[in-house]
Amino acid sequence: MTESAPNDVPLPQPAQPFAGHAVIVTGMSGAGKTLALKALEDLGYEAVDNLPLSLLSSLVRPGDVPTRPLALGIDIRTRDFGVEQFLAEIDRLTGEAHLDLKLLFLDCDDETLGRRFTETRRRHPLAADRPLADGIRHERALVSPLLSRADVVIDTSNLPPGDFKRKMAVHFGVEDNRGVLVFVTSFAYRNGLPREADLVFDARFLSNPHYVEALRPLTGRDPGVAAHVAADPVFDDFFASLTRLLNPLLPRFAAEGKSYLTIAIGCTGGRHRSVFVAEKLAAWLTAMGARVEVRHRELEQGGR
Repeated sequence: MTESAPNDVPLPQPAQPFAGHAVIVTGMSGAGKTLALKALEDLGYEAVDNLPLSLLSSLVRPGDVPTRPLALGIDIRTRDFGVEQFLAEIDRLTGEAHLDLKLLFLDCDDETLGRRFTETRRRHPLAADRPLADGIRHERALVSPLLSRADVVIDTSNLPPGDFKRKMAVHFGVEDNRGVLVFVTSFAYRNGLPREADLVFDARFLSNPHYVEALRPLTGRDPGVAAHVAADPVFDDFFASLTRLLNPLLPRFAAEGKSYLTIAIGCTGGRHRSVFVAEKLAAWLTAMGARVEVRHRELEQGGR
């Protein structure tokens, strides 16, 4: 995901949030603040970027209900930025009865941040006279208190723009009573676990279609691969156990106020077993009445 990504990805269309709502967007430089503010604007927010902390009080005055919900971008580039002062302002605003304030922290792994700055030839705000990696590490240490304080954390390391915008809509659109939105994603263990995953299940014990020459070029979406994996003698018991585990968890997540759940299914290459299990799990969740979206990480990054 990059901030220069196209903005024409279809979004859910929630009703406009109420006017007394405000979101402060902060986090690591290069993690997607510009795209987040654009997504909030699409949701009906009035966005203000790089607002000096000294002006925050005048923008959100006690007793003054904004005509539109506010999205405020504040990070280390902001004039007079200081973590202690920032947290003090959040404490003060949180106590305002007229305002529902949320702090969004955008995170990203250091390697991806470095690649984004290199590809776009942008200068990191803390790396003017030092290597880029040093600037990223210094910023991470500086803003870590904000990460621990955030109401919502979104990791954009491997997040496509469409998924990012949908997450923004889920977290900051009007809440609905349709329950948890479940994202099911397949992945390859050799490429690392999805950083956004809430629950991770390993499918590497299942029979591997990679070793069947006719199935190797196919994916878990193909009937031949699906039949091969489903024919494994342990598959039915595994899938029954998986659904028995998840069945009571989803309403509990919803009762705790969680609006977004990511379930990750992994195998060695992320093309066969994990894809089939993810598709089958998504179908089961849909039949149970859940709102479900499916993503196949490795297929999106160059496979079928």
